[in-house]
Parts: sequence; C-alpha cells; structure tokens
Amino acid sequence: MMDRSCPGTVEPILEILDGKWMLLLLFELFNGNRRFGELRRKLHPISPKTLTDRLRLLEEKGIVTRTLYPGVPLHVEYDLTEAGQGLQPIFAAMWTWTQEHGGHLRRETNEGDSESETEM
Repeated sequence: MMDRSCPGTVEPILEILDGKWMLLLLFELFNGNRRFGELRRKLHPISPKTLTDRLRLLEEKGIVTRTLYPGVPLHVEYDLTEAGQGLQPIFAAMWTWTQEHGGHLRRETNEGDSESETEM
C-alpha cells in the first residue's frame, strides 16, 4: 500500500518528467554529455527556445550541469548531475513495466486510430 502523502511527495519529479520533450531529452543525456546542437538534431523538430527552456529548468532543478567552453567556436555542453543520473532507475522501471504490461495499451491506441479512420 502506498503512503497517502505520496502524490505530494513525488510532485517535484513529476514537474520534471511531465513536460513535453523532457523524457527524450533526459534519455539523450543518459548516454553522456551533449552539445546544444547535438541535442537539437537528436530531438528534431524541437525548437531552440523550447530546448533552451527545458535545459534551464533541468539546470535549476539540479538535474543538469551546463559547461561553457570559450574559444572559437564557443560551445556549451550539458551533462547529468548525480541527481540526474539517479533518474535512470525510473526510466528502467518504466521500460520494464511497458514490456510486461504495455502491449494492450499499444493495441488500444491502434484500435482507436482504426476506429477513427473507419468513422470518417
């Protein structure tokens, strides 16, 4: 049985994981540090503004570090902090759950798409 305070307790992590692009962005950073341009290419069609906003939020929350390398050309790299690396078990648990229980969710989604097309 879950603790009744659980929803309020997990709210900070939900703020991070809930935003559009956040899961994909974090997944990219689990594979090592990335430059801004690399992240943009990997997350296409994310806009530069959205990517910047998401990275700033992750930096404010202590999930990502931003390192500026002076020189020509100037470049910035993003890397997960220890707290950010600590999110990996959550991703692993979501993947495991999807493998064990997610099949019917994909079927329901596909069936819903087929029904919508049939109704047109």
